Amino acid sequence: MLQDVETTVNALIKWTQDYFDKNGKGCKAVLGISGGKDSTVTAALLAKALGKERVIGVLMPNGIQADIDDSRQVISVTGIESKVINIEDTVNALIKNLSDGGSTITEDVRINIPPRVRMATLYAVAQGLPTGGRVINTCNRSEDYIGYSTKFGDSAGDVSLLAGFVVEEVRQIGDYLGLPSNLVHKKPSDGLCGLTDEDKIGFTYETLDKYILTGLCEDEITKSKIDRMHNLNLHKLELMPHFEL
Repeated sequence: MLQDVETTVNALIKWTQDYFDKNGKGCKAVLGISGGKDSTVTAALLAKALGKERVIGVLMPNGIQADIDDSRQVISVTGIESKVINIEDTVNALIKNLSDGGSTITEDVRINIPPRVRMATLYAVAQGLPTGGRVINTCNRSEDYIGYSTKFGDSAGDVSLLAGFVVEEVRQIGDYLGLPSNLVHKKPSDGLCGLTDEDKIGFTYETLDKYILTGLCEDEITKSKIDRMHNLNLHKLELMPHFEL
C-alpha cells in the first residue's frame, strides 16, 4: 500500500500536467463517469491537475442506470462539466444489425458491446471539442492484471492515471482527496447481473492486491485462478503484434 499518499498524489498531478503540456496543450480531458471509485478518483485528480473547466465527465447509461445518482454526485463533488448520452438505442441497434447480419449474439458479446459503444462515444465527444480532447482510461492495476475489462472498451484511452495503482491504493488516494466514502468504497459492479465484481471473479480485491504487490497468496486454488486469468488476458496489456519485414 502507499506509504506517503500526499507525495504520490502530488507527483501524479504533476505527471498529468506534464502529459497534457506535451500531448494536448490547452485541450480538455474526457472521461466516462460510472459513479464508482475509479472514475471518481480520476475525475478529482484531473480537476486538480488541469482545472475543473478542462474536464468533461460523460454519463452514459444504457437505458435506466440504477445508480445514476452516484454518477451525478461525482459531477457535483468535482465541479467538472458533464454530458449525459444514453447509449441504449445504439446498443440495441447494433445487436439487431449483428443478428440480422448472421452473427451469433452470445452473452459475452451482449455484455461487451456497451463498454465498446461507450468508448466510441467518448472519442466522439473528445474529437468534437473546439479545443480537442484526450480520452482518459480509468482502469486500475488490479483490474488490468486479471483482464477484468473489455478490450477496446473500458480498457482503451489515450492516457491512464490509475493503471499503476491497485484497488486499495486507489481508495487511499480517494480518501486523501476527501471524496465521499460512498463513492470511494462502493463495491464495484458491472450493473448487469446484480453481482459485485468480487462475486463474479471469485476472490476479493484485497487478496488480489496482496498477490500483485507481494507475490503471496495463501490459497493455492485462488492463486492458480489469478495466474490463469492473468496469463489469458495478457493480450489486453501488450502492444498489437505486427510482422517486421
